[in-house]
Amino acid sequence: MLLRVICGVRTEVEGEENIPPGGAIIGSKHQSDWDIFAIFPHLVRPAYIAKKELMQIPFFGWAARSLDCIEIDRKRGAQAIPQMLAQAKAAAERGCQIVIYPEGTRKAALAPAEYRQGIVRLYTTLGVPVVPVALNSGLYWGRNSRIIWPGTAKARFLPPIEPGLAPDVFSERLRSVIEAESNRLALEALESGIARPLDDRLKERLNLLRKNTTA
Repeated sequence: MLLRVICGVRTEVEGEENIPPGGAIIGSKHQSDWDIFAIFPHLVRPAYIAKKELMQIPFFGWAARSLDCIEIDRKRGAQAIPQMLAQAKAAAERGCQIVIYPEGTRKAALAPAEYRQGIVRLYTTLGVPVVPVALNSGLYWGRNSRIIWPGTAKARFLPPIEPGLAPDVFSERLRSVIEAESNRLALEALESGIARPLDDRLKERLNLLRKNTTA
């Protein structure tokens, strides 16, 4: 609401019918802080995977724990994974939708994809459906930008990926559907015109996307 009133950013979220009942994994593209607030109201019992240091912030950490958030201590490196998987499995058994950003951090709009293995480990361990989420929020609220540009940020829940696929098959399917739909949402927005000026890097990525789409 505040984003719309103060910054002129409207929110559209589609595809809620693709969220299955019970435990599931929500694998979302991540381009800005908007993504967190946009997805949250559409989940019955969300459980975000969050850095341990965030959970130690007064008030924020208390609220996060009340929402089934799952801690991950990045300082422990690979040793943090088993604990995160155990927490996630318990959350899925409680019927939570576990929210994870497969690239691990915010990415600029149309930037090359860099998916990590965390969601693959979750997928193979939990045995629940994975709902991919595509979005274009980075066009309006960039990862390092101090300016939030007006427009309509969109997110779309895509059809779930069934459990039981080979890890490499799942990983490629997840990446391809998220990237294709996120690119489509971005291209639609850019072709219709946005308030944000396009820097040289974004222009280059847009021209490449247009070329690939035409091909």
